[in-house]
Amino acid sequence: MKCPFCGQPESKVIDSRPTDEGTRIRRRRECLECARRFTTYEIVESLPIVVVKKDSSRELFDRQKLFNGMLRACQKRPVPLEVLERAVDEIEAQLQNSLEREVPATKIGEYAMEKLRNIDEIAYVRFASVYRQFKDISSFHDEISKLLDK
Repeated sequence: MKCPFCGQPESKVIDSRPTDEGTRIRRRRECLECARRFTTYEIVESLPIVVVKKDSSRELFDRQKLFNGMLRACQKRPVPLEVLERAVDEIEAQLQNSLEREVPATKIGEYAMEKLRNIDEIAYVRFASVYRQFKDISSFHDEISKLLDK
């Protein structure tokens, strides 16, 4: 790390501690040339995820939008909020780890349905009915048959 006082590129870390609930690391450094101390912060760089919609428009991934959709599917169901938040965390981590900067909305919907299938089957069918745009009762029947077969 370059010293802000003399410009020397070499410094040593004297103290490190996590801040902001572990999302950043605060480091106290000492310049090896002028011996002055300074503080640096280290954070994980996260690249924005762009969602490609069905009409080919693009928008930034909105974690709250995903959470709200899953929450709506779980309305009046015995699903704790912590379970939904963890599912959304896992989906977001999956998207970040994929290294794809543009993700089709359909893929995010599939991830959400996969999580809901394991959380609550009724919530899964509700989400699937909106996501897959069921047109009639036979569409519901087909989806429920698939669920029962598994």
